[in-house]
Amino acid sequence: MVNVLTEITIDKPLEIVSEYAANPENAPEWHENIKSAAWLTPPLLSVGSKIAFKAQFLGRELAYTYEIKEYHPKQKLVMQTAEGPFPMETTYTWDAVAPGTTRMTLRNSGKPSGFSKLFAPFMATMMKKANIKDLKKIKQILEGDIKR
Repeated sequence: MVNVLTEITIDKPLEIVSEYAANPENAPEWHENIKSAAWLTPPLLSVGSKIAFKAQFLGRELAYTYEIKEYHPKQKLVMQTAEGPFPMETTYTWDAVAPGTTRMTLRNSGKPSGFSKLFAPFMATMMKKANIKDLKKIKQILEGDIKR
């Protein structure tokens, strides 16, 4: 089992952070490995919504579909894919830690199968590094240090 949890504090209100992060169309801006995101269902984030992602990870091009499993605006988003050798669940949570300041967590968990099982520890390390970079980038974007 791979379970990677990262978090960051962003100096922006909860509403701004959660709305930006939860919008799949913004994912290529702040997720280094995500190259594109396309709605497969009407573009309204709700349980059952599906989004097709194309990504680059460890030198491989990946295409997968996430389905929204849980969504509580301004609190929590859970997406899941069962495709490929590494079924994955991604969870974002947001908490107001002070007025105008939000803690965002990003968790990736999954159970690799087949050949991927051998690389699970390495994959977890690489995922953690990527997630830290992604959270730093969303912080820079939302705090205005990077122009969109």
